[in-house]
Amino acid sequence: MQVKTFHAKSTAQALLMVKDALGDDAVILSNRTVEHDGDKVCEIMAAVERGEQKKQAHEAAQAIGKVRAATQGSRTTTARPTKDDVLTEALDAGVPFAEEWCRIKEHFTTLLKPQMRLQELAPRQRVALDYLEREGVADSVVMDVYQELHADPNRSILPILDGMASARPFGNGQWPQKFQAFAGPNGTGKTSCCIRLALQEKKRRPKSRICVVSADQRRGQGRLILRHYADLSGLAFREVATAEDFAQLKTEAHLFDLVLLDLPGLERKEVLDSRLLTLGMLPHDDFAVHLVLPPFYNEAQYRNLLSRYHAQSVQSLIWTKLDEACTYGAMLNVAARTGLPVSALSYGAGFREAIQPAETEMMWRLLFKHQLPGQNNSKEHA
Repeated sequence: MQVKTFHAKSTAQALLMVKDALGDDAVILSNRTVEHDGDKVCEIMAAVERGEQKKQAHEAAQAIGKVRAATQGSRTTTARPTKDDVLTEALDAGVPFAEEWCRIKEHFTTLLKPQMRLQELAPRQRVALDYLEREGVADSVVMDVYQELHADPNRSILPILDGMASARPFGNGQWPQKFQAFAGPNGTGKTSCCIRLALQEKKRRPKSRICVVSADQRRGQGRLILRHYADLSGLAFREVATAEDFAQLKTEAHLFDLVLLDLPGLERKEVLDSRLLTLGMLPHDDFAVHLVLPPFYNEAQYRNLLSRYHAQSVQSLIWTKLDEACTYGAMLNVAARTGLPVSALSYGAGFREAIQPAETEMMWRLLFKHQLPGQNNSKEHA
């Protein structure tokens, strides 16, 4: 468990600091007024359960810091542990309570949900809220939407959803990083995304120099497919299995305008930070990771995956297999939980014309009309 203490002029400011630093899963351990630097301020002590995967991520982050320090030639000194460090170590030795806390939050939501005065909403607002529930949108997200609608009976639901989920389209200069990596569980379509986006970028800029990279040495089929399409489409192909391989790839970076990396799926209890560290892919301004997910996992699966794939380098979501889903509420749930923008929407079996740079309008068409991005134009002209 990670414990941190926050000081602010007001409780509201302190709670915002807690949310920014520890996320929505943070538990408030204490809330009191104290003297800090001669002023009376609000002190909130909060904790968030790291669990086995988050402990690995914490250890990986420490290792990254050591690697950076060694690279920069800086000397490390042993710092005196703070009271937060001591409490963190003590709580880590105790019984984890992440599952219990999730159940408590679910119970709170169950108790609060009947208190929603739906009759006070406009008819069209009630219909929209009911639809979100049927699409599998989480109760916590539905309640947030309800609060916004209840404050203004004339308000439309789409501006509220725009504030919960955003889009940052892949391509057109929106993602200037040279190294674009695709991470996610096995079978989610990472290799397909890599090929589709490479072909899309090649079509948009025929003279661009693009390299596709296989970093997954355990699944030969994906590597062979990537190499095959690279040969057919005039793309460069490389393989990365170790940190030395990636260091060599970086020395060749000047030869390419864009490098797309197909990352391996994680083992059962592995975290992404640990895998990236093993491959020498440290957080960098020229390196971005996109988390590839389908929209038909259950809530427990998403909770587990998001904790394991949480990393500083992860900067967007890509939704795949959209044509295989029957509901799309998970897109809103994950966006609200992570705050990450959606960069691309992938669907269909082919590699060409089967992926679109994401736009919020596309996401809401999926959510409310079950309309795939590729069907927009045809349906509008019909």
